[in-house]
Amino acid sequence: MPRQPRYFVPDIPQHVIQRGVDSQAVFFESGDYELYLRSLGEAAARYDCQIHAYVLMTNHTHLLVTPGSERSVPLVMQAMGRSYVQTLNKKYNRTGTLWEGRYKASLVQDDRYLLTCQKYIELNPVRAGLVSAPGDYPYSSYAHNARGDDDNVVSPHKIYDSLARTAKERQAVYLEFFRDSVSPELLSTIRETTNACLVLGNDRFKDQIEAMLGRSVRPGKSGRPARES
Repeated sequence: MPRQPRYFVPDIPQHVIQRGVDSQAVFFESGDYELYLRSLGEAAARYDCQIHAYVLMTNHTHLLVTPGSERSVPLVMQAMGRSYVQTLNKKYNRTGTLWEGRYKASLVQDDRYLLTCQKYIELNPVRAGLVSAPGDYPYSSYAHNARGDDDNVVSPHKIYDSLARTAKERQAVYLEFFRDSVSPELLSTIRETTNACLVLGNDRFKDQIEAMLGRSVRPGKSGRPARES
């Protein structure tokens, strides 16, 4: 079966998931998480990629990013594959790969799904039963987005900035937004689109992406979209 292509469009947010090989751990102690975040911040700055949200789980990571170019996301992920894996292998006297195959990535319609995708990412530790509240998990962007804690990795998206006029007001709105969990229907949609490297958005957004790329982004279809008669 051919691999589902990933779509890279400048200035369009992407939800990126990378898993450990055979679902094995990719972080072993607190210093590993800190190393990953330092490496991620450096790679994102070098390759013009804004990080809006993240969570580092024991055996996988979620990122919500906006690339400045078509190559931004691939270059960031390649850099992470080199720097983090090499350092970890040396630290733990291990060899071989750390990550499972290709990372998954889906385009995200910002005005409709971006904040919901952020919530999905930052609530991951709660759904996994690791903590009872997202603010209790130390390795996510929630503390910055909801409380204003310092985080050199995060660059707020314009949709987040539009929540209110001041940082404190935005954080209050964001906290209120988290009073409700992500619906089961949206959970399923986000998981399906990301795992299949599809597009999270409405039909109009998908039409726009297809016009940009010159090919279909719908499931089960390939090649250029059909012309309207």
